[in-house]
Amino acid sequence: MDNALTQAQTPGAITLITGGVALLVVLVGGTPWRLARNVITIVHEAGHGLAAVLVGRRLRGIKLHSDTSGVTVSRGKPEGPGMAFTAMAGYVAPSVLGLLFASLLGSDLITAVLVVVALLLLGVLIMVRNAYGVFSVVASAVVLGLVALVAPPVVQAPFAYLLTWFLLFGGVRPVAELQVKRRRGAARDSDADQLGRLTGVPAVLWVLVFAVLTVSCLLAGALWLLEPVAN
Repeated sequence: MDNALTQAQTPGAITLITGGVALLVVLVGGTPWRLARNVITIVHEAGHGLAAVLVGRRLRGIKLHSDTSGVTVSRGKPEGPGMAFTAMAGYVAPSVLGLLFASLLGSDLITAVLVVVALLLLGVLIMVRNAYGVFSVVASAVVLGLVALVAPPVVQAPFAYLLTWFLLFGGVRPVAELQVKRRRGAARDSDADQLGRLTGVPAVLWVLVFAVLTVSCLLAGALWLLEPVAN
């Protein structure tokens, strides 16, 4: 029994098990995906917010909704490269963060992953402007706090890997969902459509850009995470 537990805690086993669970949640959908998708929304809106700050816009607030949608409001020039960069950052943010976490886990920096998540949640909590948004961020923070402060290392490692895989897989699905909504005419003010108006590049090509970037992050992150399995 002890030997089986030890084997289950090896990096290769953790990678495969958590990757399988994350992929299952993303592919199957339903209630598990709707609940977990709040994490993707938080990172999506945080991506918009960080991009806005980086290009010199004034971040006014973030709202997160129970249907897993969200909105980030910033002030500044309504057009130009800065606004385009801000609009583009949302859909790629979960995948980029997942890639960052994969690189940290590849260097055995599990604690660093938990610290980055804590800082992200704190930043979003400061800027969130609605009750459900506060609830969503606080609930996520409670889970993180329990894992970081109460759970033993044998729980922290799988949690970090599961979160990383989920960001990598979960970053791809919203892009596919976006295009489905656009075909139905239900996403006329999406990030891709805003980028289309800002740049003159058709919105469908921006969806393709999102797809290429998120899938690229998934593949690169998977290489880092699966390295212990290969060895």
